[in-house]
Amino acid sequence: MNFDVKRRLMLKGSMAAGLATVAAAAGLLSPTVVLAAWPKAAFEAKSINNALSSLLGSSAMTDSGDVKIKAPSIAENGAVVNVVVKTKMSDVESISILVEKNGNPLAFSADLAKSADPFVKTRVKLGQTSKVIGVIKAGGKIYSASRIVKVTVGGCGG
Repeated sequence: MNFDVKRRLMLKGSMAAGLATVAAAAGLLSPTVVLAAWPKAAFEAKSINNALSSLLGSSAMTDSGDVKIKAPSIAENGAVVNVVVKTKMSDVESISILVEKNGNPLAFSADLAKSADPFVKTRVKLGQTSKVIGVIKAGGKIYSASRIVKVTVGGCGG
């Protein structure tokens, strides 16, 4: 990359940051506006049923082989557990991840636009060995798949 291209990229980034700062100072951007769609009640719920009811309007899940969840059987570090949830279903509206034994079970949720191959890949935190549940809302119905993830202390299988 030559010097002129680097300079242009730096100028664009500086201008964008400056405009965002001016907009925030003018009150055009505020945390309440940016986070308006955040489902606070669902993320603060203490049970899976309450989290799902707040988030999706129902807690009635149907186990489905069409929902695939990928997570390690054993997590050496419960603070960083990679989880993938995917499906080949059509009309997918959202994908969520819940952790059964966490104090607040809802770990992740995303509303999706129409997608040819809906999936999410993220990291979640597990306080202890627990069932991790992938939830797909498609065609107005709620489908799920789950997997037990064992959290070890120090990675020694204890």
